Amino acid sequence: MTQSAFTLTYGDNGVAWLKIDVPDEKMNTLQSAFVDQVTTVLEELKTKSDLKGMVVHSGKPDNFIAGADIKMLAACTTAEEAQQLAAQGQVLFSQLEALPFHVVAAIHGPCLGGGLELALACHSRVCSDDDKTRLGLPEVQLGLLPGSGGTQRLPRLVGVANSLDMILTGKQLRAKKAKKIGLVEESVPLSILLDVAEKQALKPKPNRKSSLQEWALGGNALGRSLVFDQAAKKTHEKTRGNYPAADAILEVIKVGLQDGLKKGFDLEAKRFGELVMSPESAALRSIFFATTAMKKEHGADAEPKTVKRIGVLGGGLMGGGISHVSAVKAKLPTRIKDIANDGIKNAMNYNFKLLEKQRKRRIISKAEQQSKMLSISGGTDYTGFNHVDVVIEAVFEDLNLKHQMVKEIEENGNAQTIFATNTSSLPIHQIAQAAERPENVVGLHYFSPVEKMPLVEVIPHEGTSEQTIATVVALAKKQGKTPIVVGDKAGFYVNRILAPYMNEAASVLMAGEPIEHIDNALLDFGFPVGPITLLDEVGVDIGAKIMPILVAELGERFQGPDVFDVLLADNRKGRKTGKGFYKYDSKKKEVDKTVYKLLNIEPQQHAAAIDIAQRCSLMMLNEAARCLDEGVIKSARDGDIGAIFGIGFPPFLGGPFRYMDQVGIERIVELLTDCTDKYGERFQPCDKLVAMANEGQTFYS
Repeated sequence: MTQSAFTLTYGDNGVAWLKIDVPDEKMNTLQSAFVDQVTTVLEELKTKSDLKGMVVHSGKPDNFIAGADIKMLAACTTAEEAQQLAAQGQVLFSQLEALPFHVVAAIHGPCLGGGLELALACHSRVCSDDDKTRLGLPEVQLGLLPGSGGTQRLPRLVGVANSLDMILTGKQLRAKKAKKIGLVEESVPLSILLDVAEKQALKPKPNRKSSLQEWALGGNALGRSLVFDQAAKKTHEKTRGNYPAADAILEVIKVGLQDGLKKGFDLEAKRFGELVMSPESAALRSIFFATTAMKKEHGADAEPKTVKRIGVLGGGLMGGGISHVSAVKAKLPTRIKDIANDGIKNAMNYNFKLLEKQRKRRIISKAEQQSKMLSISGGTDYTGFNHVDVVIEAVFEDLNLKHQMVKEIEENGNAQTIFATNTSSLPIHQIAQAAERPENVVGLHYFSPVEKMPLVEVIPHEGTSEQTIATVVALAKKQGKTPIVVGDKAGFYVNRILAPYMNEAASVLMAGEPIEHIDNALLDFGFPVGPITLLDEVGVDIGAKIMPILVAELGERFQGPDVFDVLLADNRKGRKTGKGFYKYDSKKKEVDKTVYKLLNIEPQQHAAAIDIAQRCSLMMLNEAARCLDEGVIKSARDGDIGAIFGIGFPPFLGGPFRYMDQVGIERIVELLTDCTDKYGERFQPCDKLVAMANEGQTFYS
């Protein structure tokens, strides 16, 4: 007989204890197989007439319930089946809520998705004030909505505005914030969590009254309508209609509050079923499974060596960000080296500002801020570098300078010190030519701003040892990054697929299309920023540096229109010089129209937005297929994650390769051929796509 995940015990004082502990799993997740187990528990509880209360708690040391097991959704073949799953959850949680005595959830660690829905069905919630504790309903990130009553119970507990904020973003709250908005009654040290929950359970069942503020912010029809209108407007600005879950969430919460719980539950289950079957949710769930699988991979056939100390070369923007994720996220003592004291000051200031932001938001205390700052040190010489395990170099993109850095680290480090270069364009084998120990040299390409961007490209050259690869992959994960191992070719993967996309946007601009029309076209397609805005953000000078390297190494198809020199001659580097395609001196984002004159363009909207989006994205898709064919990326999965996390390829499309599968490879080849006739040879479909179209193949089985 299968061991149950739910164990009931009884105290002498009339309190029952329901322990949740999924056998043979590190995390508690809710599974459809548990329906019978929970039903058995509820049936037993109904027979007890002498109970005063019950505490629901976890048998795991560091998590309450991390959510429902998403794998069970893949087994659903129709919307009705998925709807049935949701309805089943609703019934069980409603039975829990209907118990005649006071039920208290004692929460420590992640309490997410179905876990929070279970806690919401309890009459009170108490949580530990530990940093591990997080409460949230992240279903929207999988293209879904909470399906076991979450859309109905949360607004009634914390108000419409707070619940919309949580459910529409999927954000996770720390204990302090959860208490502040009324999601939990108490936030206490872990050592007394169960005692406090037990005392709570002995009190009479609470009768929840709406506050005046809650009434004003949505408890009355007028206030509610105002809150929903605002939320819908804000949501549409962000999603641009690409994420059906957001609209469904707004609709389901609104119906529940207007027409009552029963109608709210019914619609919640119905919309949940429909969303499970949507292509957007399938794509977003595929990203979740891909990143989960990647967490278990080493990136090489070797065990990583233990990293105890980090060195960073260069105190600029990248150096500051890299030192931050090394010291604060990975919790490793970090030493910064720069040629000038100003560089060190700059990097320390960068770290202080980020930590100060966290302190002001009360995420960390003053003492924690000081302790984190103390783990970062710096100087203009190599003091302490002989004890450093990995040195991450973030100096200017100049091969001679990089060679000098390699030599200096080999002199001042130790025989095992790994030299990881954060180059965005120079081939790693060229940098390794200056090394006496080339097996210790590897590329580690971060994206800006480092503390926000989730991706890192790990680039071994032919001579990099397997252990070096495994070590930097493990380090990147500790820094909170998703690493992908890519081939040592110009542009690596992310910049290589980004360059043709940006070039095409520039070609569309030179053909006279207005800047905002181009940006809006790609925003509507699903990118987080438009390509022209992105060029301003990254810096025109960076683009000007990378393009010639790509043209020299990969050929003429990387030759974009000649705009860089003209812009740089006018000192238009983008946001950093306060002058680019957009104006940076006004609060409102607007195009700097003088740029048209400079580029000799008469702006006039001719092309449809969908055609512009198609032109730019096709260039990226074709190049991604080439990268897979040449072994620059190991798999379509790595290519999808790299594009989504590195440049914000629309997540609801699942990445370039899933998207090509969805459209059909044959259709992609047709579109590319059509563009070749219209716009030139650069659109010529690559051999791999042509072969796949002929064979009727897909990237994913």
